[in-house]
Amino acid sequence: MHIRELDPSASPLDYYGFELRRAREAAGLTQAALGSIVFCTGSLIGQIETTLKVPTREFSERVDAALGTDGTFSRLVGLVLRNQLPSWFQPYAEMEARAAYISTYQCQLIYGLLQTEEYARAVIGVEHTERLDELVAARQDRQHILQRKEPPVLWVVLDEAVLYREIGSREVMRNQLVYLLSLFGRPWLEIQVLPFSAGQHAAMMGSFNLLRFENDPDLHYCESYDQGHMTANPAVIKERSVGYARLQAAALSPRDSAALIARVMEERYGEQPGRDASAVA
Repeated sequence: MHIRELDPSASPLDYYGFELRRAREAAGLTQAALGSIVFCTGSLIGQIETTLKVPTREFSERVDAALGTDGTFSRLVGLVLRNQLPSWFQPYAEMEARAAYISTYQCQLIYGLLQTEEYARAVIGVEHTERLDELVAARQDRQHILQRKEPPVLWVVLDEAVLYREIGSREVMRNQLVYLLSLFGRPWLEIQVLPFSAGQHAAMMGSFNLLRFENDPDLHYCESYDQGHMTANPAVIKERSVGYARLQAAALSPRDSAALIARVMEERYGEQPGRDASAVA
């Protein structure tokens, strides 16, 4: 049987596939045998080894345990998944992973680090259907930084419109808002909602992020349709930092924000009686 030869220097995915095949063969396992150990098919092992499929973090952790590779694939998978992101977004994702403090204002969508898988799939699937699984996996893997022993401090201001924009389905939105509510109370995370009643505000131009680091200059990031814009210009950082402080002041408190999210979740996305249902006195 012809075995596809990989150039491990071609990409992180090629390197992953090359190393997986090498480690599996060194352990004396067939693809089917390794698959049975890590709870997948031998065919999937073969597809990952030949770069036809992108590995997940869970798969990588199981492979490390099965092959005794001391976390090699768990470390490598982050690079592989980040490489699946649009090329113009990858520099930001790298800086986001290093940040000690992240501030974000979102006027259209839930911030990527807080999206459920179903929500992310609905958003990405609008324009990307061929590589949807890979792109969703890459976006979800960005959230791995929140699972660190010392995660970055994350402050999120969401426009109230984000809660009402139905992404995917009512069920997807309900689950997304349930997830947001589950995050309240974490010491490193704050979520505020900027209500419609705030009127004009300091971010009328759109969503933006501010990243702070332990030993590097702060960064400001925003997006246009097909590219990201990142700058450490002190004047921009100063202006946007003041603007963000004003957003925080205009937004509802975290407690009131949670109450609004819960209310929207029940009133807009809660279970509703069928068309023929009627109240019983």
